[in-house]
Amino acid sequence: MTAILATDCGSTTTKAILIEKVGEEYRQTFRGESPTTVEAPFDDVTRGVLNAIQEVEELSGRKILDGEKILTPAEGGRGVDIYVSTSSAGGGLQMMVAGVVMAMTAESAQRCALGAGAIVMDVLASNDGRAAHEKIERIRVLRPDMILLSGGTDGGTISHVVELAEYIRAADPKPRLGGSFKLPVIFAGNKDARGRIQEILGDRTALVMADNIRPILERENLAPARHKIHDLFLEHVMAQAPGYGVLMGWTGAPIMPTPAAVGLIMENAARAQGLNLLGVDIGGATTDVFSVVDGQFTRTVSANLGMSYSISNVLAEAGIEKIERWLADPLAEQEMRNRIKNKMIRPTTIPQTQADLALEQAVAREALRLALDQHKALAVGLKGVQMERTIADAFEQEEGGKSLIDLYRIDLIIGSGGILSHAPHRVQAMMMMIDAYQPLGLTRFAVDSIFMMPHLGVLSEVNERAATEVFLKDCLVPLGSCLAADGRAKRGEPCFAYTIRFADGRLAQGVLRFGEILRIDLPPGTEADLQAEPSNSFDLGAGKGKAVKLQAKGGVVGLILDARGRPLYLAEEESERVAQLRAWAAAVELYPE
Repeated sequence: MTAILATDCGSTTTKAILIEKVGEEYRQTFRGESPTTVEAPFDDVTRGVLNAIQEVEELSGRKILDGEKILTPAEGGRGVDIYVSTSSAGGGLQMMVAGVVMAMTAESAQRCALGAGAIVMDVLASNDGRAAHEKIERIRVLRPDMILLSGGTDGGTISHVVELAEYIRAADPKPRLGGSFKLPVIFAGNKDARGRIQEILGDRTALVMADNIRPILERENLAPARHKIHDLFLEHVMAQAPGYGVLMGWTGAPIMPTPAAVGLIMENAARAQGLNLLGVDIGGATTDVFSVVDGQFTRTVSANLGMSYSISNVLAEAGIEKIERWLADPLAEQEMRNRIKNKMIRPTTIPQTQADLALEQAVAREALRLALDQHKALAVGLKGVQMERTIADAFEQEEGGKSLIDLYRIDLIIGSGGILSHAPHRVQAMMMMIDAYQPLGLTRFAVDSIFMMPHLGVLSEVNERAATEVFLKDCLVPLGSCLAADGRAKRGEPCFAYTIRFADGRLAQGVLRFGEILRIDLPPGTEADLQAEPSNSFDLGAGKGKAVKLQAKGGVVGLILDARGRPLYLAEEESERVAQLRAWAAAVELYPE
C-alpha cells in the first residue's frame, strides 16, 4: 500500500488523515476536518466525511474523489489503496448489561461492553437491590442500542439468568435508532440456559448467542461476546444511523466505534513493546481511561466527566474546593461557577486569558483524577475466585478483586483530547497528568498530537505495520519522564539525592527537599542514566530508603524530578497553598511569559 485514507466521525467533528509511504516507512502526511453531519439539517454522515476528505485533497494536491466516489486503488498520485473509518457520531454505541451477581458476571459483562467501545448506560443484576418493576421500567426508558445478558457458569443454575431475560421481555424495549427494528440482545451466559432464553426472547428481540463470558468462576472469556458486539454495531446500530449505509459501502474494513479503535491501538502498542500502559481520552462529554497491565486490557467510560458539555458535572462531583486548590490566582466562588457554566453552554469556546486557561486546566486535573478512580474500581482481578489465604491475609478483608493499577508498574501514560493535545505548552499537559494521576517511581509521558489514535486503531486491523509506524512517529509526542517519590516528611527535609549522567558525558547532581519539583532538559530521542537515593521516609520503587538505578527517556518537556510526596500535599491555608503552586509553576515553567 502506498496511500491510505482514514476518517473518524466524532460527535461534533469528522477528521480525515492521509497516510503515505515515504521511502520505506509509512507517515501521516495531510489531515482535514469538517463538522459532523449526522443530525439535522443534513441527516447524512457522508456530507461531513466528503468535506473532510476534500480538505485533504486540497492540501495534498492528490486526487482522491471522483464526485462522491473515493478512487481506489491508488495509481501514481491519484486515489488511495484503502479507506477505513471509525465513528462515535450520534452518541456512539450505547448499551445496557445484565448479569446474575453484580460483583461477578455483571462486572465481567460491563468490562466486555466497555472494551468493545460502548457507553454502559446501566448495569442490572439479580442482587442490585431494585424491585422487578424498577428494572423493567429502567430498560424501557433508557432505550439502549443493544443489551448484553450474562450470568451463571456453564452447568450451573439457570433460574436467575432466565429471570433477567423475563424482565427484558416484559420491558419490550425499542432500539434508539430504527424504531421498526428489533433490539439486538447478546446472550453470553450459562450455555445450559440457551433454550429457555431463546423461548423468552427469540421472537421479541434480535437474539444472538455467544460463548459464556464466565464459563467458570476462575476465568473470563470476553473476546467472543466482544466480536458479536462489533458485528451487531455494524448490522443494527450503524445501519440505522443517517448515511451510514452508504459510508459502509465505501470502507475497505468494518467501521469501528471510536473508543474501541483507540483501545485497540493502545493494546497493540503495549503488547508490541512489552509495556504496562495507562491512557486517557478526555473529551467534551466523556472521559475514557484505558489500561494494559500484564497484557490485560481494561477500558472504562466516565460518561459524566468532560470538559465542555459535562464540565458542570465535574464541578458537582469534585466540589468547588477541589478545583479551587489548583489555582495560584484564586477566584471568587461565584466567578468560578459562572465561568465553568459558561463553558458548558458555549462548549466550542477556548480560553482567552491565562486565568481562563488555569481554571480549565484545574477542572481537567479533577476530571482526570475522578475518571482514574472509576477505572481503578473496574480494572481488577476476577471476583468470586477462591484464593489461598495466610493468617495475615485474614485481617485484610478486601471486598472482591484487587485493582490492577499499581502506579509503580505503569511504564507509559498517554494523554489525548483537546485539553491535553492542544495545551499551549506541552509542560502543561504533562503536569496535568502528573498532578491528577500522581505516578510513582519512573514513568514516561506522551500525548496524541492531533487525536489520530482512532484512525490508527481501525487501520491496524488491515495494515498493522502502517498503523504502528505512524503511531510511534507521528501520533505520539513524547513529553519525557517523571521520577516521583512516595512518602511524607516536614517541609524542607531531604527527599532524595540524584545523579544524572547524560549521553554526552555531562553530570548533574543535587538533593531535592520535600515539597520541591525540578525540570531538567532532556530532549526527545535522548536517554540519561539516573541514580537516586531516597531518605528513609521515601520510596522510589525499590523500598523505603533504597537507591534506584534507572534509564530516563527524554521528550519535549524533559525530565521532571518530583519530591512533592505521595499523596500530593497541598496546604490548607490559602496563602501557603498559593505560594506552593507558584513555586512549582516557576520550577517547571508552567506558564512562561
